[in-house]
Amino acid sequence: MTKQEYIRPAEAAKIVKLSMSTLAKMRVNGTGPKYTKAGAKVVLYSKGDLHQWLFDRRRSSTSEVVGR
Repeated sequence: MTKQEYIRPAEAAKIVKLSMSTLAKMRVNGTGPKYTKAGAKVVLYSKGDLHQWLFDRRRSSTSEVVGR
């Protein structure tokens, strides 16, 4: 297993260029990057997962369907 660097939603939002509110809504809908819950209220994102999520959304045309 490789060592992951985990960050809080504020830093994650900066990386993916979305607001913290949008990330929170995406967590509820299951459409955002993978995340980890550390306790009842602490949300953490892996930097690797954030970059993978962005990579998976690359498109070469505006007509391509965005996957989840």
